[in-house]
Amino acid sequence: MCPIKLIVGLGNPGKEYVATRHNAGFQWVLQLAKKLQITLKVEVKFHGLCARIEQEGNELWLLTPQTYMNASGKAVALMYHFYKIQPEQILVVHDELDLPPGISRLKLGGGLGGHNGLKDITACLATRDFWRLRIGIGHPRDKDSVVDYVLQLPRKEEVVKINEAIHRSLEIWPLIARGDCQSAMLKLHTKSSET
Repeated sequence: MCPIKLIVGLGNPGKEYVATRHNAGFQWVLQLAKKLQITLKVEVKFHGLCARIEQEGNELWLLTPQTYMNASGKAVALMYHFYKIQPEQILVVHDELDLPPGISRLKLGGGLGGHNGLKDITACLATRDFWRLRIGIGHPRDKDSVVDYVLQLPRKEEVVKINEAIHRSLEIWPLIARGDCQSAMLKLHTKSSET
């Protein structure tokens, strides 16, 4: 088992983006911080809001890059190099067009699905071999509508489902914290298929 050292929630900074579909990753990290009763603070050198925590005898960092989604890799790479973190010790939490609202999935590596945040992180780290927690937001069915869709507020019924997916995936946090991502994946995917 390889303990997670860095959890990155993807999103865009600014009040106008707080509740948009694209900010599901931010929402997940903020919910985790609330659960752990910690506060993310501005770290200028890492271009993000950060918090250091001790969990299961393991030191790890929470990060929400403040560089805007398309430049997320800049903040991630700075922490990655500074703390000498391995790619498989990183968990990136992000919105996922290819999953419906209410579903979340955990995986190591894989494709980027056109996600600009993942593309930039991959380019800056020169690898795709990091963990991803994908929070389903659904797809507008029209490729030309994707940019507007992810930057819009979800419909009321979608908000409920996205929040449920975030809450359900936070339940696997203890497994993630001790680096047992395989068990976390099994538990999460079993729970998701039961709903």
